[in-house]
Amino acid sequence: KVLPKYLSIEDVDRLLAEPDVATPRGLRDRALIELLYATGMRVTELVSLRPSDINLEASYLTCTGKGDKQRIVPIGDEAAEWVRKYLRTSRPVLLRKRSSPRLFVNARGGGPGLTRVGFWKILKAHGRKAGVRGHLSPHVLRHSFATHLLERGADLRAIQTMLGHADISTTQIYTHVLEARLRQVYD
Repeated sequence: KVLPKYLSIEDVDRLLAEPDVATPRGLRDRALIELLYATGMRVTELVSLRPSDINLEASYLTCTGKGDKQRIVPIGDEAAEWVRKYLRTSRPVLLRKRSSPRLFVNARGGGPGLTRVGFWKILKAHGRKAGVRGHLSPHVLRHSFATHLLERGADLRAIQTMLGHADISTTQIYTHVLEARLRQVYD
């Protein structure tokens, strides 16, 4: 099987630091990227989130994945703080007194919400500015989330649950990433 592409921790750090959080759009972008990396959600799950799906006090969110299956995913403190800042200061400015059922709104008056393609463009632009080389997509960030967790000793079943994989064999691809790296180090 082809091993999934993923970012180094240094690339993720540069990507997260790239958005200008002094602007409403930059703050939204930082919250988006932080939340995607912290949860490993699919991009459709991310842009479909509603404000009621996220519980910042208890540090978790409920997302609806493939086949309309809902799952609870923990959120780290850092990502929760950026989402909190976005909700408090940036989202009201972007909405311009309109309302939206979506948690993340576009920068053109809130609109119907951010789309998958819209987020992909945001991620690519910040990746370019941050100097992240190679292919960058929301799914690469999802792979980075899983790989980094596994590298730090997370349980494969826990990663399976967080990613929303129905079958453990889908999640096992990440063990091959570790095996390939071990082989490289050994060589």
